[in-house]
Amino acid sequence: MEPVSPVVRFETALGSFRVELYPKQAPLTVGNFLRYVREGRYREASFYRTVRPDNQPDSPVEIEVIQGGLGMEPHPLRLPPVEHETTDRTGLTHRDGTISMGRLEPGTAASEFFFCIGDQPELDYGGRRNPDGQGFAAFGQAIEGLEVLRAIYRQPSVGQYLDPPVPILAVVLE
Repeated sequence: MEPVSPVVRFETALGSFRVELYPKQAPLTVGNFLRYVREGRYREASFYRTVRPDNQPDSPVEIEVIQGGLGMEPHPLRLPPVEHETTDRTGLTHRDGTISMGRLEPGTAASEFFFCIGDQPELDYGGRRNPDGQGFAAFGQAIEGLEVLRAIYRQPSVGQYLDPPVPILAVVLE
């Protein structure tokens, strides 16, 4: 039997950190993420994007996040997308260390995730980062190793893309 709030450990080239997931609040999103973890689908994943104030000059609303997953190109390990669980529905918000699903349109989140660096209310439902106002699907919180997330955030980048990406060596359900 799984714990009520499962914990996953990320091991990266820059260190490890732990994340508590919230299946009661965001069951579809957590279920999707855990399927990737259990099936080893993140074995080719990396943190490949960092969004900082210095690399989003055309955005009317600045955010600070690091993004990881299988990348933006089609990938054989990617599963079909899941229904969008908005923050007004789940009660979760984008605060420092929150893990959330990357997406283009509502209902397109599949393998890409990001972590907030600092509080990011513009990513919540009604926030101004996306024109559709639907925000992103938050589904967990880093509980250990925030310094590793910040180290990834500070890595060299070309535009918003880390150069080089930071490999994710393992994502393990504890």
